[in-house]
Amino acid sequence: MSEGRRKAPTRARRKKHWALRVAGWLLGLFFLGVIGVVAAFFIGYQTTDIPDPNKEFAANTTTVYWSDGKTVLGTFYDQNRRSVPLEQIPKYVQDAMIAAEDRTFWTNPGVSPSGMARAAFNIARGQQLQGGSTITQQYVKIMYLTQERTFSRKFSELFIATKLSRSQDKKQILEGYLNTIYFGEGAYGVAAAGEAYFSVPDPNKLNVPQAAFLATVLNNPTRFDPDNPAAHKRILERYQYVLDGMRQSGTITDAQAAQYGAKLPVIKKPKKSGGKYKGPNGYLLDMAKKELAKLVPQDQISGGGLKVITTFDRARQGEMTRAAQTELPEKRNNLHVGLASVTPGTGRLVAMYGGPDYLKSQLNWATAKGRPGSSFKPFAVAAALLDQRSIWDTFQGDSPIEVNGQELNNEFDDDYGDVNLYQATEQSINTAFYDLIDKQMEDGPAKLVNAAEAAGIPKTSALERGRNNPSTVLGPDPYAAPVDMANAYATFAAGGRYVPLHTLKSVTGPNIKPWSDQKAIIEKQGKQAFPPEVANMVNYVLQNVVEGKKGTGDRAQELDRPVAGKTGTAGGVALEHRKKNAACDNCLEGKDTLTSWWVGYTPQLSTAVLYRAGASGEGDLDPYSDDEAFFGGNWPVRTWLAYMEPALKGLPDEPFPEPDQDALEDSPAPPPSTPPSSTPPPSTPPPSTPPPSTPPPSTPPPSSPTPPTPTKTKTTKPPGWPSIPTKPTKPTNTPETPGGGGQ
Repeated sequence: MSEGRRKAPTRARRKKHWALRVAGWLLGLFFLGVIGVVAAFFIGYQTTDIPDPNKEFAANTTTVYWSDGKTVLGTFYDQNRRSVPLEQIPKYVQDAMIAAEDRTFWTNPGVSPSGMARAAFNIARGQQLQGGSTITQQYVKIMYLTQERTFSRKFSELFIATKLSRSQDKKQILEGYLNTIYFGEGAYGVAAAGEAYFSVPDPNKLNVPQAAFLATVLNNPTRFDPDNPAAHKRILERYQYVLDGMRQSGTITDAQAAQYGAKLPVIKKPKKSGGKYKGPNGYLLDMAKKELAKLVPQDQISGGGLKVITTFDRARQGEMTRAAQTELPEKRNNLHVGLASVTPGTGRLVAMYGGPDYLKSQLNWATAKGRPGSSFKPFAVAAALLDQRSIWDTFQGDSPIEVNGQELNNEFDDDYGDVNLYQATEQSINTAFYDLIDKQMEDGPAKLVNAAEAAGIPKTSALERGRNNPSTVLGPDPYAAPVDMANAYATFAAGGRYVPLHTLKSVTGPNIKPWSDQKAIIEKQGKQAFPPEVANMVNYVLQNVVEGKKGTGDRAQELDRPVAGKTGTAGGVALEHRKKNAACDNCLEGKDTLTSWWVGYTPQLSTAVLYRAGASGEGDLDPYSDDEAFFGGNWPVRTWLAYMEPALKGLPDEPFPEPDQDALEDSPAPPPSTPPSSTPPPSTPPPSTPPPSTPPPSTPPPSSPTPPTPTKTKTTKPPGWPSIPTKPTKPTNTPETPGGGGQ
């Protein structure tokens, strides 16, 4: 045998040897890789903890209700989401979601190996990471991770999903998923989605086609948007795919799948409101939210899933909005009206009108403080009674009156002679109240402020300055808003019992201590601000403002039930006239009407109406009226009547409690005017001592400034209109321009 033949087998064996060796190495590397992958997975699994849930996906919408606790007023939310237990979600709704997203949900380990393989293949090809998500993985991504598409996030999702599937019941996972997944239209979770697409907030009331449609859109709300006509074909195809999955699982029959799959269900989205704060009700929601912030942490307001029942009465609010938008002067441009209504003895704000649209202006005319003018005089009556004075005590009714070296006037500089407090309140005689508070009562302004704050007027720096201001009795500075005045007068209506104003009846939720304004809470927070006999006498005097022959609020008699109240106007220089006033050395002081009030009440309801003009509320009201001035007894009373008549419908004509008869009889003469019909004059004969004579005024007092039909010719306002400072008055005993107010 040749040498060549002897060497050939050796070379072949060498090639085979090296091939086996390479194959062995590759096999070893493969097993090492498998071991490494397993080890890496084991280490990753062991070292990965289930993190805390994302707070935004643990949040639930807070729902705000009208006072009935059933009708929704609005919502507070960062995400529109309301969690519901799985048992409240029908099985066919659950099956629709499973058919759409993860048909092996009940049996898989929380992850999909084939899906993960597809994801790995996409990574290897340098493509975007996507796919491979079970329901459990989707839930983990939403509830525990971010939405970024990275390799590390995907493996975290894998480990957490596996752990979650082993540590939680599948029903818990499905419940969490159905309450967090995004369906489009701003809706998170199936409850919000049912309302967003079909106006069905209760998942129990969804039908099979609606459930299948929701399962269709959740896959990609943008791609399957029903508002996009170009998407209808692919939506129908996806919808039929979901129905077929439900058929395969036995949830629906072949016939039902064919019937439902013929067309999409009718979409019935709720009417778009343009924003939860749109319109007059936006002011109610804003006020309720501010009060809620005093009871619960901020994150609970928009994410705590709270049930908030407000004090706002839906029917009364509707009547108030109608009155505020229709019972107005013909000229309305830049005219503003604020209204507030409170039930006496409860502090509940049952209706409020702050403006036509909160989204257009957040300036709430029902909570913005203004000059109360003569509507502040009832607190002077209360202060006088507390000072052991009588409503029959007499005071100077002629104009002017000298206070601290200054001459102060009546409206239009009219003279009334000597008048008692009963008459002075009926006709709103300024000089008599200056005489009472600033001359005859020791520390009168301070006692007046005490009475106002006791009734419910909030303590402010402006009001505190009034303790040293001779003009305080005529409300010269922005002391109070309609909500304040309505509640303060309600204190008199409630027999002198004050309860803080509030807008919330109850607040309940999963993670807070329940709160309600039940009777015990009202009694605890309330206080007896005035003795009942004082409150009853104030009511008696204020009834005469309506029932008296010369009462400035006589138009309120049209309510045809016992009413008490007080008008108020505040004079000054309107914003548009201040430049001219400065140029003429303050020659226009007191020429304009800046605020016009009527605060009227029955034993069941207290309502304040305030008119203002101009963007800031500092404009002149007089051009809006044909009267000599924009009197409180005219348009404010008209607007008040338009609300109060329907608001009190069905309630009895309840009389006010009778005042103390001894106090009524403690008079040097019988009441000079006919007392209110609900409180007849005392039956005792007049005393033997003749009453002091009261000379007739040199100028007859003006008749009621609110004729049934305003005159078409506006008269020129005579000099002597009491002036009001255009800025808060500094504390002084001799202010240069003391405040004033008329009818």
